[in-house]
This record gives sequence, C-alpha cells and structure tokens, in this order.
Amino acid sequence: MNHGDPGHRCRCSHGPRCAGAPPQEGLAAAALDTRVRPLPMGAEAESMLRQIGAYTPNLDGHTVTLLSCVHSVLPPPPLVSNHAALSALLPPRQDGGDDRISDLPDKLLRDIVSRLPVKDGARTAALSCRWRDVWRSVPLVLVDSDLLPVRTGSGLQVAHADAQRVASAVTRILEAHPGPFRCVHLICSFLDKCPDLLARWLQLLAVKGVQELVLVNRPWPLNMPIPPTFFAMTLTRLYLGVFEFPDTRILPRAASFPHLRELGLCCVQILRREDMDFILARSPVLEILCIQVNMLMKHLILVSRSLRCVQIIESIDLSIALKDAPNLERLIIWAATVRDGVPRSVKIDHAPALSLLGYLDPERHSLEIGNTVIKAGTTASPSTMVPSVKILGIRVCFGVRNIAKMLPCFLRCFPNVERLHLVVTPLPLTLASISMFVHLQSSIYIANNNASI
Repeated sequence: MNHGDPGHRCRCSHGPRCAGAPPQEGLAAAALDTRVRPLPMGAEAESMLRQIGAYTPNLDGHTVTLLSCVHSVLPPPPLVSNHAALSALLPPRQDGGDDRISDLPDKLLRDIVSRLPVKDGARTAALSCRWRDVWRSVPLVLVDSDLLPVRTGSGLQVAHADAQRVASAVTRILEAHPGPFRCVHLICSFLDKCPDLLARWLQLLAVKGVQELVLVNRPWPLNMPIPPTFFAMTLTRLYLGVFEFPDTRILPRAASFPHLRELGLCCVQILRREDMDFILARSPVLEILCIQVNMLMKHLILVSRSLRCVQIIESIDLSIALKDAPNLERLIIWAATVRDGVPRSVKIDHAPALSLLGYLDPERHSLEIGNTVIKAGTTASPSTMVPSVKILGIRVCFGVRNIAKMLPCFLRCFPNVERLHLVVTPLPLTLASISMFVHLQSSIYIANNNASI
C-alpha cells in the first residue's frame, strides 16, 4: 500500500480531510518488509560451523532431536488466531457502507489486535490514522517463529538465512515498540553468531519491560554464555534453553528476580551449586521450577519458602535435597540417569506440604528421610515417614531382586498414599521375576492397604 497512492482511501471517518493511510515505518515496516537484510555471518563463525559439521544432515538431525526435547517443555505463547485473514484492502464502496470496526472503543480495538500474530498486528498500523497507534499501545506478544516463512513450520528446522532475517526483524520490532512486552518467545536464532545482538535484545527488554521471556539458543555451542541482563527485568516467567548460566559471583549485589513465579532451565549449564542457591535465594515469590537435563549441576538443594512445584526432567547424576521447602507440594522426577551406576540421593528434610512425589527409582535413587537412609532392612518409624504424601510414583525392575525388594520399603515411608503410580521397567520375563512380582504384591498390600494402583 502506497501512502501517496491517489486511488487509496483511508479507513477512517475523516473523509477527504485525511491524507491517507500512515506511511509504513518503524514497527509496521519491521514485520511487513520481506526484504529484511540478513545479519552478516563472520568468516570465523562460518569456519567454526564447518569444522564441527554444522551443515551436515547428521548434526541437523541431532539438533532437531535436542530442540524437540527442549520445545516440549516450553510454555505455549498466549493464544492468538493464526487462521484469520487480515487484509489492508478496502471492500468496494457501497452506499451506507461504514467502517464499523474502526468506530469501536480503543480498549476493544487493543484487545482485538493483541490476539493477532505479530505480522498481522503490525499490518493494522497501515490501515488508517485511527489504527496507527493501536498496536503500539498494546503490550506486545512477540513470537519469532511467527516471522518465519510458512514452510518452516514450528521452528525446529530453520535455515540459516531464514534465522538471520528473523533476527533482523526481531531487532527492529524491539527497537520500534515502546513496550511493555507481555510475552516474548525467541527460539529461532543462531545466537552464537551474534552475541552482541543477544545483549542488545535483553537490554531493550530490560528497559521497556517484559513479563514473560522464553529464550532458546540453537544448540551449538552448548555452553554459550548468556548476558546477566535478565536479572534487571520485571519477569514473572522465564525459560532459558541451551545456555551457560552466568557466574553469580560477578553479579551486582542487588541482582534478583523480585516478581518471578515460574523458572525453566532447559539444558542450561550451571557450573556451581552456589549459582542455583543464588537463584532460589533471590526469587522470593518463585512457585514453579522446571529443570530439564541438569548440565554439570550435581546437587539441587531446595531452600525456598515460596516453591510449590519442582519438576526434574531427565536428571543426570543429580542428588536432590528438600532441605527447607515448607510450601512445596509436588516434586516430579520424570526420568533419571546415573552414569556410574551409583544411586543418587533424594533427601526429604523439611517439606511438610509435600503431597505428590515421583517417580522414585530404587535403581537410580537412594531415599533419605531426615538422617536415615532407607534400606531393605529399615524399620518403619515416625522419623522415617512422610505422612503428607498422597500420590506416589515409583519405577521398579522386578527382574533385579535387590532393586525389587526396595519397593515395599519405599512404600512404608509414605503411609497415607491414596494413589500409587507404578512403572515396571521392561525386561524379558523369567520365572524368577514373575515369582518376585507375585511375592511383592502381597508385600505392597501389607505396606499400604489404602493405595490404589
């Protein structure tokens, strides 16, 4: 649409007095311009990518696998309509044909525009002077995958050229929109090639304000450092994927997440246990913590008066301690790996509100309650019980006798379980394993006759 086109009629009630639709500039142009110049890739970055085989189909397959796992954990962006067609062309003039949409109150117009994908929302600025400032006054929902060509789908497989164009468009949008930002999902860029740009994005978001931020690096390298700028944001939800967390020793003393309620760390390298302690201590209202694949972190010590739910997905050699979590209701462990075959401890010290726990795995977890390590011969006593747990999940392999014998021992520690989720590790059935299973069924009933399986 050309602003100077004499045949164009502005969608407003000004009639001949209105010069026409506003020129496409700033925010609208960033989303509408299909000729956005890609970010330049330096020779050093290109050489590095070729050396590690970043262009080979094999590595691309691993990239998609890793990103699929990370994306499965990310919270979905706010619901917008991806099916509505938005056109800047006016219907033919008809007698009595008024533009009733533009006559709606500003509050309703902002609500409509806030439900559009970022590209369609920007197009509304080109409709008329009435619409010029509507999108700019709406807390922006920016999902960079909406800026990809249609053929690329969900953002798992993104061509380098497409990713560079999206990064350029994101930069222009962040610079042009006055803020605040309601939700920002940035998951499509190869950020290792433009670390200065990442710092710029975070700085803009910190200055203009953002409530929810999801930031994922394309997987190579795995240890890309992330600027600590997000500590200056007024975030309520933060998900980071495939980064190295900043060394908290170099952060300002006042660094904190005063409003953060949900935190997700997906394949994030945390080099020191003290860094995780710092996060929990500086997040006074944090309620939900999600950790997917703990990179290098070997101990998770939960000390938080606000946490209500902790979810661990595919832990690796991770020991977990509920040291002081008075409001923690759920500890969910979806899968665990111990590379040296030595079970890691799950220790419950002070978690009086804990009502859901699992999956415990006797092959990979050593259960500790207070100062007592639960073993096959441990006698049940009040000091070895957690009466608050109502829902319990356990993985067990009946084909390994010493592991299977731990099942009734675990159950005795949770006398008030009402629902038991039992996952049996598949192994070839033998007469011995069938016999062990039948024997344990009676032991399970004796250990807890209130639970439903």
